[in-house]
Amino acid sequence: MKFIIKTLTFIAILLLFSQVRTYGEKQDDIYIKIDLWTNRLLVFKENEVTRQYDISPGNEQTPTPIGMFTVVGKSSGWGGGFGSRWLGLNVPWGDFGIHGTNKPTLIGKNVSSGCIRMRNKDVEELFDMIPQGTRVYIEGPLTGMGEGEFKNIAYGSKGNLVQLVQNRLKAMGLYFGPIDGIYDKGTENAVKQFQKLNHLPVTGGVSIREYTLLGLLE
Repeated sequence: MKFIIKTLTFIAILLLFSQVRTYGEKQDDIYIKIDLWTNRLLVFKENEVTRQYDISPGNEQTPTPIGMFTVVGKSSGWGGGFGSRWLGLNVPWGDFGIHGTNKPTLIGKNVSSGCIRMRNKDVEELFDMIPQGTRVYIEGPLTGMGEGEFKNIAYGSKGNLVQLVQNRLKAMGLYFGPIDGIYDKGTENAVKQFQKLNHLPVTGGVSIREYTLLGLLE
């Protein structure tokens, strides 16, 4: 039986964001908001949209990370599938960034490996406009397209689903490590404790049963 993600947007916003809809801390702040529901990247200054671009994010197999990140690196001349510019993000469980593409006809489709693809002319404009340290807020479905399932996760898994589980386990006083989206031994041990408390088979992995008891699925 397939379980469709019903409360995904609200869970992601509640657990992965601490701000309200206005993200700028100061009137002259510049920041980026990436909306995976519409596949658009918006640049804000003084909490007003100054630029908008079409993008291509990840798919259900390789979803784009959801959350609050920072531009931690900028480089040019990558070429090939990375296009003409790269803006790296501090996603804790992998190398993700905003970059160009050699396949501009695919812009607008969910086809990347988790990064944000832009047309080269657009990413070049963004590159010149955005300094290192700029905040990037990514909102959307954790599965990449909004129609997928909560996949089983276990030791070695990475991503937003791991992050959500870590958050819930920490709130329950069972997990004491970082909420970094990396399913390490500490996360596995916390899951085992949760399973014991709920009289479940102690596997150390998370399936639909655990997601439901953690309150992540209805």
